Amino acid sequence: MRKSDKRRSSSLLGNSARVPLKVLTAAVALAVLATTGPATADGPGGAPVAGSHEPGVDPTPERPPTSEVSWLSFPGGVFAVDSLGHTVRYRACDGDTGRVADPGMRVAAGVASGAVVVGGTAYRYRVPLVGRSEGTLEVIQRHRPPTTLTGVVVTSPQPPTDPVAGARLFPLSGQLARVVADASLNPAGVTVRDLSGRYGDQQIAVNGSLRPKAASVIKLWILVELLRRVDCGQVFLDDGVLVTPEDVVGGTGQLQFETFPQVVTLHRLAQYLIKYSDNVAANVLITYLGGFAPVNALIDSMNQRSTILARRMLDSAAAQRGEENYTSPDDVVSLLGAVWDGEILTPASRDLMIGFMREQTLNTKIPAALPPGVPVAHKTGDLPDASHDVGYYLIPGTETAVAFLTAGPMATGDETVRRMARTVYDFLVTPTEGAVEE
Repeated sequence: MRKSDKRRSSSLLGNSARVPLKVLTAAVALAVLATTGPATADGPGGAPVAGSHEPGVDPTPERPPTSEVSWLSFPGGVFAVDSLGHTVRYRACDGDTGRVADPGMRVAAGVASGAVVVGGTAYRYRVPLVGRSEGTLEVIQRHRPPTTLTGVVVTSPQPPTDPVAGARLFPLSGQLARVVADASLNPAGVTVRDLSGRYGDQQIAVNGSLRPKAASVIKLWILVELLRRVDCGQVFLDDGVLVTPEDVVGGTGQLQFETFPQVVTLHRLAQYLIKYSDNVAANVLITYLGGFAPVNALIDSMNQRSTILARRMLDSAAAQRGEENYTSPDDVVSLLGAVWDGEILTPASRDLMIGFMREQTLNTKIPAALPPGVPVAHKTGDLPDASHDVGYYLIPGTETAVAFLTAGPMATGDETVRRMARTVYDFLVTPTEGAVEE
């Protein structure tokens, strides 16, 4: 959430007793880092290179990553810029241009600027390629006054607001790298972003580009697309959706045990989607939203190049055809950070989403690794060859977004996730003056 909202939102998201502090042992950061970028450490179990075949990991993203992508956040929409591919995308309450080529895009002094015309509407933009700066977009339609939209620029990762404070988070990357290296059966990746300002909003990652099967973590994007439409006034959470016996699938969830057909409200579908990781709710919402394309449009508009929704929950035939959902720790934290900062949802929808995540009933990973009562909001993902847990540590004054993703056997992946989760917690609750950087 934006800085001005953080104090208020801590009370909205709940308070807890102060957690006892522990003594931090000296840690060695395994990567030499620029203070404006994410900490990274690539070692055993890291992201696969081209041609590698780690079990359960897709070595080639659907859309090749680019290094200079940003998106402009403004009320009700986004304007995405890919300065290497010279493409843009406007997606807001009033429409979606899709990816549009702008061969005349000018990139100079770290700013992308240009203009495109789609369907008779012109979009003239000036978007810095540095996160947290301000960009502008002018929308020009016939017979109407031009509309000027101004907003914050979002990159992945966002640069720290205080590089000196951010450097105090770097030793955590070394500690996490050792956990990842020890997970010989499970390629693992982790991304951590400070949301509180205690560490200058710094982001660090170990194998942050690892791209395992998304499992139920993909449900976060389904929820965000639904809530975005609520924010636009296009749908309402008390609207009902007819669920039929044909919609019922097994796996996780509660709806499968009810009697159908029946009308279920969007609010209950959204809540169950996260609280119980409900597969019936996920598939019904995918259909309600219009299929895979709208969710993937959301993903594309936020320049999250490793994530894709390509099949419904428990669609084994699609999986056998190679149609699979994927994501990465970096993409997950990109989404979580944008939600927290109020860049993709309104504060009301953001708080509702985090509230659903706080109700999560599958608590064998992050919550199981932490002392009882530590406030978290999270979403799990499980497959025979994947184990994930992602979300927010909501310790007052030390709010943090985390994404722990693994491939390989689920049982050992669960334990790797718990070890990573505890490593982050122990670091966060230790006095920063105890951290040693070498």
